[in-house]
Amino acid sequence: MEAMRRTTCMRRLIAQEDILVLPGVHDALGARLAERAGFQAIVSGGYSASATLLGQADSSQLSYTEMRDYYARLCEATTLPVLADADTGYGGTTNVARTVRGYERAGVAALLLEDQVFPKSCGHFSGKSVIAVGEYIAKIKAALDARTDPDLIIVARTDAVAVAGLDAAIERMQLAHEAGADLLFMDALETTDQMRRFTRETPGPCLASVIEGGRTPALSAAQCAQLGFAAVLYAISATYACARALKDLYAALARDGGTAAVADRLVSFSEFNEIVGLSALREREVELDAFAVRLVAAGAARSRGR
Repeated sequence: MEAMRRTTCMRRLIAQEDILVLPGVHDALGARLAERAGFQAIVSGGYSASATLLGQADSSQLSYTEMRDYYARLCEATTLPVLADADTGYGGTTNVARTVRGYERAGVAALLLEDQVFPKSCGHFSGKSVIAVGEYIAKIKAALDARTDPDLIIVARTDAVAVAGLDAAIERMQLAHEAGADLLFMDALETTDQMRRFTRETPGPCLASVIEGGRTPALSAAQCAQLGFAAVLYAISATYACARALKDLYAALARDGGTAAVADRLVSFSEFNEIVGLSALREREVELDAFAVRLVAAGAARSRGR
């Protein structure tokens, strides 16, 4: 039986009764680990991509092609649906259409499209500005028209709360839903009352995002579900965890000239090889070698029989 497309799978996960929890990953190794942990889908955004690819802050330094290739590697490393960050679409409506087509070819199941002015920044940073609502809705329509897979999920994100207030942000989400957006995301909401009003007054499924230390309350998935959200992102938790682990490791190594002080936080050589699929790779190589031997032997036998 043909496997379900990841886009279709993501759409069903968002529509299910239970809230969908998407952990953040910032590289192919993280994608494999999230899948091994039993998650049903993952997310990766520009904040973590900027940190891991450039060692820089989220400030629109990564180009469309860099992000497209980044998502292609993530999608190749896992069977899970991936929610990708398309930022502002990297330009106007024509650029948005190209971005959607490229991301779709990369294998993503969903993508976020936001209304910040380029160059944009992390939604939890100060000093943001947003484009006119009509310009943004045109971008949403361009994204919807550009997809070839109707199950590819277009997520409409607004950062208008901090710029124009909650009423204006809700109006943008209502218009985005009317234009056809599949999932709605209002970034950097600061209270549970704001979050509840967002889900209550906006038609269609809504997405929450929890960033430790950010503007939005650090709620559990169950608490987000009670507020009416269909899905919740923990998009940068893994990046923070990796930064802390590496910081501690390098400090110990520089101080002690060895890793004994942090040995309990390291996976073993054999466990890591299993995580990255070494045994499966070797088994496949043995199968291919055996196939080649059988084929060559059969050809030799046919030659002798002539």
